[in-house]
Amino acid sequence: MLVRNGEHFINHGVPMSLFHETEFQTWRLFSLPTERKLLVERPPSGVIGYGTARISPFYPKLMWTEGFDIMGSPMGLARKLWPQDHAKFCEVMEQWQAKMKTLCDKIVGIMLGSLGLTHENDMKWFEPKNESDQTQCVFQLNSYRVCQDPDRVMGLAPHTDTSLITLLNQCNINGLQVYQEGAGWVAVEPVEGALVVNVGDFMQIVSNGKFKSVLHRAVVNNTCHRVSTAFFLGPPSDAEISPLINLVNFAHPPLY
Repeated sequence: MLVRNGEHFINHGVPMSLFHETEFQTWRLFSLPTERKLLVERPPSGVIGYGTARISPFYPKLMWTEGFDIMGSPMGLARKLWPQDHAKFCEVMEQWQAKMKTLCDKIVGIMLGSLGLTHENDMKWFEPKNESDQTQCVFQLNSYRVCQDPDRVMGLAPHTDTSLITLLNQCNINGLQVYQEGAGWVAVEPVEGALVVNVGDFMQIVSNGKFKSVLHRAVVNNTCHRVSTAFFLGPPSDAEISPLINLVNFAHPPLY
């Protein structure tokens, strides 16, 4: 198992058949006519559904992307997209989310362990206070179509994720870049069957800066339509996020 911020995660146990099925269903969705996709358009204050990137309103430059966000079962949305043929899409999306949630939990445990912490004693805030308030997991499908003048648009603007961690499947097509001090923007070359791990803002906060959220962006090209999928792991919505108490002392005061 290899886990590094903005780099590849291998030996994760997810079968290649599920990679291929997830990618196929992603292509299937974004190949639908626009009027069909707009049947499940994400409302302005909503989380799930089809639409542009949620960070779009904060940037003046056009983002050349479309997305589809899922939380849990996509059944209600999928029925509108494929009234008679949605079962396989739902099955694959639910299987992928279950695998990603298990992997995220393991990675968070590894990260905490590297700081001398334990999930049981130091991450009690991570447990939901009631059954209806589970960890906030969002599965996002992304599409970056061919652009005849890619220098005039952004695929996805530079940003950090607000998650604890994010697992990204690049679907074997170049487009992801991360920012490295002293080097600038560096392409993350896709590796078949590998996932990219990005540390998010919440993990930077709870680790009191020990782990840094990664600044990244997506670029487009004039030859190849690209898709990707991203699974975001967040805390329960009622959790109060702050540096973990065992990481804070006189020499290391809370940064947040």
